[in-house]
Amino acid sequence: MNGRKLHLAAYDVADPERLQRALRVLRDYATGGQKSVFECYLTPGEKQALIQRVQAVLDLQEDRFFILELNPRRKTRTLGVAVRPQDPAWFYFG
Repeated sequence: MNGRKLHLAAYDVADPERLQRALRVLRDYATGGQKSVFECYLTPGEKQALIQRVQAVLDLQEDRFFILELNPRRKTRTLGVAVRPQDPAWFYFG
């Protein structure tokens, strides 16, 4: 096992420019998601790096960011045409 755990990361950003920068940061870590909520498999170090990168982009007085570790013992449920989240073999940060 690689030590990654499934998290949900969500943001609410007031400024369109900061919104685009936050979206780029989250896409670096996300395996799926939609709109402003993303599924991310993260190690503790990756989680800290994500939080630091998001804090550098957001205005902490106007914007919001939330990250929640999901319980690995619970079954993942999807609705409609959704695809179950999967932890990829590798990530490319570019």
